[in-house]
Amino acid sequence: MLAFERHGSGDPLVLVHGVTHRRQAWYPVLDALAEQREVILVDLPGHGESPPFELDGLSVRDALRRDFEGFLDELGLDRPHIAGNSLGGLVALHAGVNGRARSVTCLSPAGFWRDEAEFAYTRRFFIGLLALADRLGPSAERAARTKAVRQVVYSTLMAHPSRVPADHVLGDVRAFMYARPALRTLLAAAEPFTDEMPLDVPMTIAWSGRDLVLPRWQAENAKRRLPQAEHVLLRGVGHVPMFDDPRLITKVLLRGSVPAATVAPLKPTKRATTTRRAKVATA
Repeated sequence: MLAFERHGSGDPLVLVHGVTHRRQAWYPVLDALAEQREVILVDLPGHGESPPFELDGLSVRDALRRDFEGFLDELGLDRPHIAGNSLGGLVALHAGVNGRARSVTCLSPAGFWRDEAEFAYTRRFFIGLLALADRLGPSAERAARTKAVRQVVYSTLMAHPSRVPADHVLGDVRAFMYARPALRTLLAAAEPFTDEMPLDVPMTIAWSGRDLVLPRWQAENAKRRLPQAEHVLLRGVGHVPMFDDPRLITKVLLRGSVPAATVAPLKPTKRATTTRRAKVATA
């Protein structure tokens, strides 16, 4: 059984974190979402507090499907809204393809490179993190207590790393160290998303304007592959945008998890009216 939390009431919305992260990545938006949705936070296999990621002879994609959709079945979730960041966005997309999602909302989802050459940058990024973690070993947590180290590492993931509390950073470090075997497995099997999404599944693809992990040009690939989706550019936020602008991300997730006909066009948050970086523009 995957580790999870349930909060709030209303239509169920399952939130899926990115590779090497954990369900607590969504805490900045949890309270606001729980006022209007039943929010389910889940740790992917091999991440957070969930059991290790075991293939048992399956492909990585099929093993992820087995574990995630088995989780939905265990909780009795019949086509919930599903949203995810990075790897979590890819998991949400596959759930939509498989008929398991009422709607799909993705924040900089994985899978929108065209070939190995385009994925090479992201692969090197994670291999570098793995090498650093392996070299630090038990000293990783001590290093993470250093403000300078936190600034360097988190500046690749978000636009405002100073907004992440120190205790949350330590939890993230422990999560990364635990998730290293899963990361190696996932990197070895990484492949582009090329499936056909059923036309009755509303989709929102929101790409972070300052994404240094899955570069913003991949948003153009996403538009070509999924032209029926609503494509949104999120200015002023990084690859993991929940701490950067919780109000903005909450708005995207709420809007993505209701029928498209019932919502007005996405508008900038209040911050966007005063600072250029937080401006939201539909692509």
